[in-house]
Amino acid sequence: MITGQIKNQIDQIWDTFWESAGVTNPMSVLEQMTYLFFMKMLDDMQLKQERVSEEIGIEMCCDVSFGYGTWHNPDTGDDVPVDNLRWHVFKQMEPEEMFRTVSRDVFTYIKNLNSGTESAYSRFMGNAVFLIQSPRALVKIIDGIDTLEMNDRDTMGDVYEYILGKMAASGKNGQFRTPRHIIRMMVELMRPTLSDTICDPAMGSAGFIVEAAKYVKKHYGAELMKQQNDEHFRSTMLHGFDTDQTMLRIGAMNLMLHDIEDPDVAFRDSLSSDNTDTNRYTLILANPPFAGNLDYEAVSKSLLATAKTKKTELLFLSLFLRSLAVGGRCASIVPDGVLTGTSNAHKAIRKAIVDGNRLEAVISMPSGVFQPYSGVSTAILIFTKTRAGGTDKVWFYDMKADGYSLDQKRTEVGDNDIPDIIARFHTLDAEADRTRTDKSFLVPVEEIREHDFDLSFNTYKETIREVVEYEAPEVLIGRAATLAAKITDGINSLQSLIAADHEA
Repeated sequence: MITGQIKNQIDQIWDTFWESAGVTNPMSVLEQMTYLFFMKMLDDMQLKQERVSEEIGIEMCCDVSFGYGTWHNPDTGDDVPVDNLRWHVFKQMEPEEMFRTVSRDVFTYIKNLNSGTESAYSRFMGNAVFLIQSPRALVKIIDGIDTLEMNDRDTMGDVYEYILGKMAASGKNGQFRTPRHIIRMMVELMRPTLSDTICDPAMGSAGFIVEAAKYVKKHYGAELMKQQNDEHFRSTMLHGFDTDQTMLRIGAMNLMLHDIEDPDVAFRDSLSSDNTDTNRYTLILANPPFAGNLDYEAVSKSLLATAKTKKTELLFLSLFLRSLAVGGRCASIVPDGVLTGTSNAHKAIRKAIVDGNRLEAVISMPSGVFQPYSGVSTAILIFTKTRAGGTDKVWFYDMKADGYSLDQKRTEVGDNDIPDIIARFHTLDAEADRTRTDKSFLVPVEEIREHDFDLSFNTYKETIREVVEYEAPEVLIGRAATLAAKITDGINSLQSLIAADHEA
């Protein structure tokens, strides 16, 4: 958990970008901060290696970020002392020299980093652009970042999530960030394990992957001490794809700061034929793009076989069914239209999930969850790939509150259904006695089929209408007559007073 002091430090760095560096787009601010974080992390890691080597009396291995001697800058043609590229060295330089070194040499170096130290982050540096134009602004920003303790990965992970929150709160690119508490809820619902292979095919800033990793670290700390488990955790457990290079850089840095050094993070259009993932993952967590429309030619034919549609929200569900291994689970946010749409494609994808696999839960969320960026109503679908049906009873929950106000401000409030949702989902047998007037209940699959696979909570809930008893008509008429008589008497009295006044 980051302290108020650290938040103030981040706020000051953010303000320096806006006020002194001339970088005002929130996405660009985050991207530029990410570059500088990476520069510092590389040097911090190498300094740590050097200290260990010195203590145990052996030479450093060649697998380091900066090496030693000189480096040939392919952009300028100059041979540069590698030592000058390291954070702890250039931070001591005068402003003009620091600016030249960082913008011309260090930035180019990390863009071309392709040695054994190559990370998921460095793979996406090819088209990066350094936007800070003021030497004094750069000094101020570097001084601010230098005060952050980046060796504590848990703290730095929280710092980065705070920065992601600032980006979203700035009113731009909020669509890339699913609210953190909703992500945590979905991870708690799915309870990932060390044996899982986890994917988010539309990863954005990698929020789902990061939260899944944090859950595994928290609950399987002892098991992670084994080398095989640790290697799986760091390099083969987590997978994420996106079509935005900037978001890939940001997501990769988010993962690195949570101690995931080499995840399978790649530039990929998950819906295209370039993606051949089939029967691969045991857990998918996602909030895929809504309301997109693609040309049939741009979509993998295998996805259209399940539901012929141009709508991205349906195509991603088809992708999840294809990408999951048998027995694999999925928790995905979908717009309400997926639950109730009447097109052939809408019905086909719902039928495929219900009849061809095992639908477990539909959790309806209030429309304010994604404010201030969108007022769309959404739900969470949870299902398991079986290829042989298995849906028996589906659990429906009508979330009314998520701990925050449902207006544009999204301020914290006391009402919160999330703990109840998590507790009930993991004890579904106890839901059998719930009635259709409750917040949650089970619905037999036969009833869902009768309603043409409609998955709206309102379709199955029971509304209690209170009987209102009205007084007999003659009583109401008598009361109206009495009132009318009083009004007439009042008018007559006023007229008498007015007449007497005139006579006087």
